Amino acid sequence: MSERSHSLLQMRPQILQASIVNLTSSDQHFQNETLRPILKFQNVLLLAVFKNYIGKHKNRFYELPLEKRMIYIENAVQKDIKFRNSLKGIIIGQFTVAEYERYILSSSALNKRMMGMVIARLKDQIQYFEENALV
Repeated sequence: MSERSHSLLQMRPQILQASIVNLTSSDQHFQNETLRPILKFQNVLLLAVFKNYIGKHKNRFYELPLEKRMIYIENAVQKDIKFRNSLKGIIIGQFTVAEYERYILSSSALNKRMMGMVIARLKDQIQYFEENALV
């Protein structure tokens, strides 16, 4: 294992709830073994990137009621291709070479999983984006 791969794997948090059993699909296994720890590790950066996105789009997010904010998050991640690619880069940049080789075998399905997980993470932490939040 290369020094880079070893360092990346050492930095990632352990997620004990993510069950990995023999019956899980290859994509599910990759999600639990690779994506979940990376998303947890990159959480603060993902929040900062989305907060910056809100600012670049004239803070309209803050004018919306909660339900519309949830839709705003989904639309930002799913429909803004530049933003989506930026998020993918934040995640893929944390892959080891072996993980990247596994990722390219099923990138379309894994991208859907990745972005779904990012959306869920941003929604679950929506209070972070309150205008007057002390963060």
